[in-house]
Amino acid sequence: MGRTYIVEETVGQYLSNIDLQGKSFVSGLLIGQCSSQKDYVILATRTPPKEEQSESPKHSKAKLDNLDEEWATEHANQVSRMLPGGLLLLGVFIITTLEMGNEFQNTLRRLVFAVEKSMNKKRLWNFTEEEVSERVTLHICSSTKKIFCRTYDVLDPKSSAKPADWKYQNGLSASWLSLECTVYINIHVPLSTTSVTYTLEKNTKNGLACWAKQIENGVYLINGQVKDEDGELLEGQKKSSRGNAQATNHSFDVRVLTQLLLNSDHRSTATVQVCSGSVNLKGAVKCRAYIHSNKPKVKDAVQAIKRDILNTVADRCEILFEDLLLNEIPEKKDSEKEFHILPHRVFVPIPGSTVMLCDYKFGDESAEEIRDHFIEMLDHMIQIEDLEIAEEINTAYMSSCMNTEVSLDNTDDEQPKQPIKTTIVLKIQQNIGVIAAFAVAALAAGISFHYFSD
Repeated sequence: MGRTYIVEETVGQYLSNIDLQGKSFVSGLLIGQCSSQKDYVILATRTPPKEEQSESPKHSKAKLDNLDEEWATEHANQVSRMLPGGLLLLGVFIITTLEMGNEFQNTLRRLVFAVEKSMNKKRLWNFTEEEVSERVTLHICSSTKKIFCRTYDVLDPKSSAKPADWKYQNGLSASWLSLECTVYINIHVPLSTTSVTYTLEKNTKNGLACWAKQIENGVYLINGQVKDEDGELLEGQKKSSRGNAQATNHSFDVRVLTQLLLNSDHRSTATVQVCSGSVNLKGAVKCRAYIHSNKPKVKDAVQAIKRDILNTVADRCEILFEDLLLNEIPEKKDSEKEFHILPHRVFVPIPGSTVMLCDYKFGDESAEEIRDHFIEMLDHMIQIEDLEIAEEINTAYMSSCMNTEVSLDNTDDEQPKQPIKTTIVLKIQQNIGVIAAFAVAALAAGISFHYFSD
């Protein structure tokens, strides 16, 4: 028996309304959530055509073998940044004018594996053994309206296609649960004399990988309580007249505790590292995750919010580096410091759903630009008034902290003042001579936790 995909009815309407406009095929992405029993598809978005393809009619008769995997995976990378915790790319769809044979299935197979491979490169986390590793390919013939739904195990390069069920349901995500938290980060990445030759992006990713382990091993309070990970998230909630827990528009507050000291079972040693600079990430990030309301487990909810924490920090850094490269801003070599404000998060609702998608906005970007990016990437109309800018700000704390560090680290009175409009700041400190970085961890009886602010 293959997997079952429960699909929001609006997804079916969207797919049926796609006009091939003379093209032999249109491809796109399927977005949703996996569970042990079934998968949920809440959104579909077509891959935007390349400019030369949309302008040149000779491409209208392009063969499926010419499907641009690189373009499709780049679209997948962009869309993945817009997904909060709990959502992921479940697979790909393709709409053709004719029914296709086995060769076409090979094209779809290559595409779904290419998308998953691209996603794995950027993740700070790994899938667990218990998680579903099957991804779906959906083929729709526009002339016969036939649907062919198959899955592949993306962890098995030799995986063959398995049939799957594709079933529509109205209001699928209308009562999904949300989890929200604000995480305070202060990530210090020392740049050793060997790593200083690496790109700033690579050094930052290496530092984030170490920080990710702290997030993975943290303790998560849901509404102020530590819950049994194998228990149900809605356990103890009020029952409706039908006997189900009332979960409509239910939001959970999550707080993250990180471990200060090691257990006595672990040995610790002091290390000395010769460094030539450092990278600091500081600020407060707004995190949000969503999970289905069909008897969700605590461990699945915690996992969703964990991954949103890791994804949003990594994505902001990646977007910043792309912006620096796009605008050809060189790294300063003669000055001691550089300050770059990372983009902050913007949320937008999915009509008829409690789920919200997200994007990232620099201070000089307009609401119209963010709206246009949503439309281009997701192929869905949104209204500017629906944009929710996450005010990831603790002004008093950050202005004091940042000003103090600037005054301590730099005595140059001519240093221009940087307007801090968000609370996430990437501070790059390079060419400041040789620094000896000492990391000493002490053994203690018991475990001490603190909110993730250090």
